This record gives sequence, structure tokens and C-alpha cells, in this order.
Amino acid sequence: MIAAHNEENVIGQNLEALLAERASDPSEVIVSANGCTDHTVELSTRPGVIVIDRQERGKTAALNAADRVATAFPRIYLDADIMVPPGGIAALVARLAETPLALAVVPRRRIDTAGRPWPVRAYFSINERLPVFRNGLFGRGLIALSEEGRARFDAFPALIADDLFLDSQFTDAEKTEVSSVEVVVAAPFTTRALVRRLVRVRRGNTEMRAAAEEGRVDAQVRSGDRWGWLRDVVLPHPRLLPAALPYLLITLLAGVLARRRVRQGQGWGRDESTRGTPRSADNGASA
Repeated sequence: MIAAHNEENVIGQNLEALLAERASDPSEVIVSANGCTDHTVELSTRPGVIVIDRQERGKTAALNAADRVATAFPRIYLDADIMVPPGGIAALVARLAETPLALAVVPRRRIDTAGRPWPVRAYFSINERLPVFRNGLFGRGLIALSEEGRARFDAFPALIADDLFLDSQFTDAEKTEVSSVEVVVAAPFTTRALVRRLVRVRRGNTEMRAAAEEGRVDAQVRSGDRWGWLRDVVLPHPRLLPAALPYLLITLLAGVLARRRVRQGQGWGRDESTRGTPRSADNGASA
């Protein structure tokens, strides 16, 4: 299922990839459009796709709406800007079936930094090596849950960090990465867009951790590792030392901006730099 807000430049080819796989492995494909003012709904409306057209914006509410319509398991939660590689869904589902302890599975991720400015490339040269991405469900845009795994929670809370929420529902032993499946995550095309994305992530993570501490969310949310980038990445790999300065400055700036009070109707939103033009087939992921 896909929660989609104004995704007309990416939704078409991503659905084509899903429907191509569906031909050999029947499954439900649900697009839960929310607050769209572009052609997302029209482009999603095609044979084999269930479309929910919600007027209200909000990813978690859109996911909950899709869950109410869905009847099949496992449940696949896919970001609208992530293209599933051929055979990807089948491989994730197979891993759930063959590994009884695994309740949540994800693909490995590759960050596409081609054509990005040096600060963005430097940031991700460290970020993509962080240990947290070895066993975390976040940062990939694709998560598969078994029926038992989906039973861990009733509904997605009305918070930004839906992938961190899912990550908090499972122990490390219950999560696994399928290394044979690779998704490509597009890095922002500008440093400013990267900061915007990080501010959103920081605010969402902070909100989720606060909700868990206050008992508003039933979850054991992992804490942040402030020095993991230095201890586990830069020191073991001294060649990354030149990237440490932009990584640190970008991280600190995002942290400062994330703590600013946001007025009604304002604030830092999602990264739009990777959604500017329709995606070409060459930018899809490969297994």
C-alpha cells in the first residue's frame, strides 16, 4: 500500500513496476491519496489498483485508511517515490514465510548521490554507513510485515515518523534485511533540500520519542546515537575524515532548526527536489 500526496511525477512508473510483479504473484495494490492537488489520483486509477481519495493531508491517516480496505497479508508499506525492483516483493514475502521469527523485513538500500553537490555526497558517505541502518526498518521506504507482525499494533499514530514507529514494534531478532533486494533512495539535489529533509526527520523522531515516554504511544523507541558517526564510521575509515565537517555542520544545523517553534501552516516539509520531474526508467532500483 502507498500513501501518496502530490506524487504525479513518480507514482505512474512505480505502479507499473508493482503491477508487473503482481501478474506473477497476485496481490492487492492500494494507493491512499491524501490532500492531492495534482494528477496523482488520475494516474493511479487503473485496472488492478484500489484508489482511496482522501481530501485531508496526512500520511499516517492515509495508511490507516488503506489498512481498513486491505484484506491480504503480508502487508507491504511502500513510499510513493520508491521503485520496487523486479522480484522484490516476492523475495520479501518469501523471507517472511521461510523465517518464522522474522515479523518485519526490508530491502537493503542504496543512496543515489549522482549529480549532487559535494556537501550532500559527503553527508551520505557517512550516513549510509551508520550501524543503525543495519537493523532499522527506516530510511528505505519499503517495509513488509507478516500478519503476526501487523497484529502488534492497532493503527498508526498521528505522528510523522511512521517508519520509526514500525521499527519500535519489533526486536532486532524479529527484523531482517533481504540483501538480495535493493531499493534506490534518491538523495536531495541541494544542500538546502537535505537540511529540510533532516529537519522533518528530527522533528518526527523527537515527537515519537516524546509520545512513547508520555505513554501516548505503546512503543519502545530506540534512542539516538549522537557519536555513532564518529565512533563507528569515521574513525574506522579515516579516508572519510574530509566528509566529517560537512556531515557535522549539516547535522547540527538541522538539529537547531528542528527545535524552532513552528507556527500554524508553516514549517519545513518534505524534500521536493527529488520529485521535480517524471522519473526515467534508468533511475529504478535493481535486485
